[in-house]
Amino acid sequence: MRITVTGCNGRVGKRVVLLALKRGHTVTGVDHTAFSEDLHSLIKQYQQQFTFKQVDLQGYEAVLEALQTAQAEAVVHLAAIRDPGDYVVRTHNSNVVISWNVLRACAEVCIASQHDPLKYEEHANHLPIDLQLGITRIAQASSVNVITMLFSVKPIFEYFPLDENHPCEPDEPYGLSKLICERQADTLIRRFPDLRIGSLRLHWSVPEKAYTLKRDLERASKDLWGYVHHDSAADAFLLAITCDTTNWPSKHEAMFVVAPEIARDEDSGRLKKSVLLRCPSKGRF
Repeated sequence: MRITVTGCNGRVGKRVVLLALKRGHTVTGVDHTAFSEDLHSLIKQYQQQFTFKQVDLQGYEAVLEALQTAQAEAVVHLAAIRDPGDYVVRTHNSNVVISWNVLRACAEVCIASQHDPLKYEEHANHLPIDLQLGITRIAQASSVNVITMLFSVKPIFEYFPLDENHPCEPDEPYGLSKLICERQADTLIRRFPDLRIGSLRLHWSVPEKAYTLKRDLERASKDLWGYVHHDSAADAFLLAITCDTTNWPSKHEAMFVVAPEIARDEDSGRLKKSVLLRCPSKGRF
């Protein structure tokens, strides 16, 4: 498969690129920064399968051109500012524009197979003949922060265990930007029904579990002591663009991606009791 990975210089992006190459895929890495030395050394033995493009993803035409020239069949979208920053506008505005540009460009490349009566005639001449099957598989990085967690004033959990039906009510720009990227996906599948989009709500992504112990216990409690390993996250993204979607309830699925155990050495039962004092348990927990 020809896969384009945005944010390929990032911590998770590098691992997605490496894993995709190891599994025999052809990868185009896209980032707004220059090809990083870390990524270059990581994938040195797979150079023939990899192409890098430096692209400002806040420009729609640039994104569209990058996907067209890559002849992408699937996209893993990771490029984003990964925290609220100044809690004002930059994180929200940047992430929302970039996610829409990438998702909409994927749909645009797919127009020839969709035969959209309003847009096909206008854009068909822009698409090379070998792209007419288009991009139908997308995995994008959402976040557990679509619910109130680490970056919020105070996490609010309505029940445990958490699932994808939990209300999403972020009070900060990063979580809001990720919730909007999920709504963007919902919007596009209505108009482009051949698209299959997985929004992966990543937990705190780290190179190894030991890294999580650097965070103090009180701060970690806002994240419910959760984490996910970089390589596990990478595997999840590749599964989202390669798995059979026949049994997906909808054409766009949002899903939590988190390690099965907590990121602490403390007794999990004691920690669990401390959060159950604040909200009810729904079913077995």
